[in-house]
Amino acid sequence: MGHRFPMAKYELLAGQLQHEGLVETTHWLTPTPIECAAVFDAHDADYIDQLEKGLWSRKEELRSGFPWSLQLIEREKIIMEGTRQCAQWAAQGHVALNIAGGTHHACRGHAEGFCLLNDLAISAYDLISAGLERILIIDLDVHQGNGTAHITGMDSRIFTFSMHGAKNYPMKKPPSSLDISLPDGTKDRPYLRALKEALDHILPTFDPQVALYQCGVDVLESDKLGRLSMSLDGCAERDALVLMACQQHGIGVACAMGGGYSEDTQTIVKAHMNTFRTAREIWT
Repeated sequence: MGHRFPMAKYELLAGQLQHEGLVETTHWLTPTPIECAAVFDAHDADYIDQLEKGLWSRKEELRSGFPWSLQLIEREKIIMEGTRQCAQWAAQGHVALNIAGGTHHACRGHAEGFCLLNDLAISAYDLISAGLERILIIDLDVHQGNGTAHITGMDSRIFTFSMHGAKNYPMKKPPSSLDISLPDGTKDRPYLRALKEALDHILPTFDPQVALYQCGVDVLESDKLGRLSMSLDGCAERDALVLMACQQHGIGVACAMGGGYSEDTQTIVKAHMNTFRTAREIWT
């Protein structure tokens, strides 16, 4: 799911990154609201018009999880631009991370699950408009990326890989290029084994030019909504497996933080910090 966690997470994560000096000041980007044709490749023009003009019905607000406001739409556009810029950087062979993003439930014509626009799909189409032909989306949030599958499912230029809880939201899961559904209570070892097998198959066969990685930390045992049983160390190993596999394949990675619903917000921050640390270690 997209944003259903304490908004304090964003400031806490940014503050911890600065405190540890993990990211130099010159490496921070502050995006402005997105203005990109790829928004209309991923979403219907009528839907974008509804968002911008606040033409939602009460039913549509409930489906999104948010009451409409101009500030909400501006925030969503800023998040979209953040992931888009990360993707452009990743296409040059680097790693880049958006503190927010991973809005994988947003569909072509409607909001869903606290996601209004789909940053993964938008970024993929923006890369295609720049000349790329093979985009890999790795979605390891505990919830299946139904919106991404809905938007990109028929596009052979985009390979969507989602590994998620079988019995978790959404109940109806449109097919991704590859879906791996995990039983409740899955622990580190079987999770990591399944992930490695999938990456070992996808990377040489699809041969992507760049990867977009939705690295939600709602796979943790402490997560209120996740229903899996991964440890903090196992979650960090997951990130290392993805990032190292992509680097060894010679492609850059754009990361979007995705979901996290542990009772203690500090646990969420710790898990995301591990993603940043792992990326820094592998790409330096």
